[in-house]
Parts: sequence; structure tokens; C-alpha cells
Amino acid sequence: MTAQQKRRFGGMKFGSAFFGWVTATGISVLLIALLTAAGAGVGIATQTDPAALAAQSSSTVGLVGGIGLVLILFVSYFCGGYVAGRMARFDGARQGIAVWLWAVIVAVVLAALAAAAGSRFNVLGSLNSFPRIPVDEGTLTLGGVIVLVAAALITLAGAVLGGATGMRFHRRIDRAALDV
Repeated sequence: MTAQQKRRFGGMKFGSAFFGWVTATGISVLLIALLTAAGAGVGIATQTDPAALAAQSSSTVGLVGGIGLVLILFVSYFCGGYVAGRMARFDGARQGIAVWLWAVIVAVVLAALAAAAGSRFNVLGSLNSFPRIPVDEGTLTLGGVIVLVAAALITLAGAVLGGATGMRFHRRIDRAALDV
């Protein structure tokens, strides 16, 4: 019975993957906000200037921030894959890949829009009230590529594992139904 259901209703479900991507994005935003608030709270509690601290120990700040970002991305995409796997019922790993594909598609579309619009609509670039990283942007090229590849692999792994985990719930129900 389950094999027939899988043949009929299996495969990648882009609707459930979309909602998994929305979940992953929302959780990412919330966790990054919490991490930022915690970092700001530590800076306020210790009466330190964040720019001075970053200038003194940029490698430590970068390492801690990188580890925090990796954990946030993994947890967020695990949750997104889980939602897609639970919604679609079958092919959990494929649902996780579809969640990741939604993220890639949206990123490419936004990058194309940003390239087409140019710097004319760059609101954040024209505001001088935001803190800047005390590192020259030209030296971040290789590091940026490494971070981009690592983020892509971490989010893909998290989404696939989350999708497989979400699907397992339905496998337990199917086994219980067959035991009756």
C-alpha cells in the first residue's frame, strides 16, 4: 500500500519545499537577530566599543561570527527541510534539496535584480549610520568565496537531513497502520 502511495504521490513537491524555504528563512532571521542582540548585549555590558574591539581582534570576531553563522544556517535549513519532509510525506531528502533550490533560485533572482538596478537603489549604501567592518573589501574576495561555498554546502546538508527526518514521522505512522 505504501509503495503505491509513493508512486502516486512521491517526488519533489515544490509547494511544500517553498514553505520549507519560508521556514528556513524565518528561522534564520530570528536566530541572527538573537545572536546580534546577544553580541550587542555583551558589548554594552562590558562597556566596550564594538568597532575598537573588532579592530583589535578581527580574527577572533570573524571566527566566532563564522561559527555562529554556520550553526544558524544549519539549524534553519534543517528546520526548513523538516517542514517540507513532513508536508510532502514521501522523498524527504528530495524535499530538502527542493528547499535548498528555492533558496538558490531566490538568491539568483535577487542578485539579478540588484545588478539590473545598480547602485541607484542601494539604500543601505547611502546611509552612513550603519557600522562598517574595519576590513578593506578587496581583501575579502577569497574569504567571501570560501564562506559562500561553505554556506551552500551547510544549508544543503541541513535541508537534506531535515527532510529525511521529517519524512520519518510518516514512516512510523505507516508501520503502525500495517501492524493493526
